[in-house]
Amino acid sequence: MVNPTDKKQKGVLRSLDWWTIIIYLALISFGWVSVCGASYSYGDTDIFSLDTRSGMQIIWIGTSIILGFVILMLDDRFYDMFALIIFGVMLVLLFATIFNPHSIKGSRSWLVLGPLRLQPAEFAKFATALALAKVMSIYGYNILKIKHFAAALGIIVVPMLFIILQRETGSALVYLSFFLMFYREGMPGSILFTGVAMVIYFVVGIRFADTLFLYSSTSVGKFTVLLLIQLFSGGLVLSYCRNHREAFRILAVTLSITLAAILFSAFVIPFDVTYVELAMCVILIAYLVWQSLVTRIRNYLWIALFALGSVIFFNLADYVLNNVMEPHQRVRINVLLGLEEDLKGAGYNVHQSEIAIGSGGLEGKGFLNGTQTKLKFVPEQDTDFIFCTVGEEEGFVGSATVLMLFLALILRLIHLAERQPYRFGRVYGYCVLSIFLFHVFINVGMVLGLTPVIGIPLPFFSYGGSSLWGFTLLLFIFLRIDAGRNLIRN
Repeated sequence: MVNPTDKKQKGVLRSLDWWTIIIYLALISFGWVSVCGASYSYGDTDIFSLDTRSGMQIIWIGTSIILGFVILMLDDRFYDMFALIIFGVMLVLLFATIFNPHSIKGSRSWLVLGPLRLQPAEFAKFATALALAKVMSIYGYNILKIKHFAAALGIIVVPMLFIILQRETGSALVYLSFFLMFYREGMPGSILFTGVAMVIYFVVGIRFADTLFLYSSTSVGKFTVLLLIQLFSGGLVLSYCRNHREAFRILAVTLSITLAAILFSAFVIPFDVTYVELAMCVILIAYLVWQSLVTRIRNYLWIALFALGSVIFFNLADYVLNNVMEPHQRVRINVLLGLEEDLKGAGYNVHQSEIAIGSGGLEGKGFLNGTQTKLKFVPEQDTDFIFCTVGEEEGFVGSATVLMLFLALILRLIHLAERQPYRFGRVYGYCVLSIFLFHVFINVGMVLGLTPVIGIPLPFFSYGGSSLWGFTLLLFIFLRIDAGRNLIRN
């Protein structure tokens, strides 16, 4: 307990990070203006009416502020003590939602309680973050131990699976952001690098699969990916085996044979150079395994597994795209990669949002004066694509201001997380900032046509109570944990 008790609330209020609260209030204020602009129709006379989305958003904002106040009044140890119980309750809700008879836009992720609709997936984020913080703060936890890391992964995978079964793939992908927290807590950078490499293989391999190299039958996509596997493997040998000579030997042999094969194909006999690259990958994998056995350095074996996994993943990428993904997901990826131009179908949302943002210019058209949004050219313009309203009505200046506010929030969260005296607070803090960073990056990216359209909200901007309450819970629980960092306890 805090001693004396009558000083508890004073200590909490003095310890609160008011800068973060100010940023929060600024974001929800900008968010209401954006919802108002996105949902306004010519002829509306009362933007505060509860019959309008802008009016209802005021209710959500008011209840969110009350929710944040209630969270601040609770003892910070409550979240540590009941973290796993809260997580268990959320898992039950997620599982029950799978069998929800109400389907909204093809998704079963909503619980309909009369006039109220709630999306448990939005609340599961803070519950998962609390569970991760609880498990990873247990005495003796070491993320480098496989069983400990597997326990943390299980906490992420289970809600992801339930959300996918609700047909909400976009919301499930948000849980991948927790790997940023894992990296901060000691997860080897090679795991994070592997994830990035897989994305590069997929994008490059699919995008340039049908582009031929040097007037031959060599696919630019396949050739580039196989070459990257060898170059990445050489770089990993340099970083994790500390063997400069071996790394430079791998890189030199790779580039020399590749150059020779290209020149032979170009000036002597044209042939598919990817066969040479594939053979070199196989030889490299065998060589790394042999080095592991000879030197008894396990990292060589891990790098060999990375190269083998990369080759397998690359060869499965096309199959996954064409046979595993849903048709609408496949079309969205093809549109994003420039393989298709479906301006009336999958690419319509992004195309219209780009027009709206571009029409805003430097200073924008002004509040309630956006033509693209007022004429409802942009679908989901007050939810997933609300950032286009900011661009059209407030222009580059307004968009940059919003992004600077989000940047200030992220930097502030990093500062707060790093000053936590206990691992529980630090882990939870990094979970929170990872979720915010993922949402902002993906949402703004998909509105600009830079990332796939996966349907996730922009924090504090997108219309709806579930997302606003969910993000408020995430943030204010962390603020309460941070406020208790200096309290003296018995």
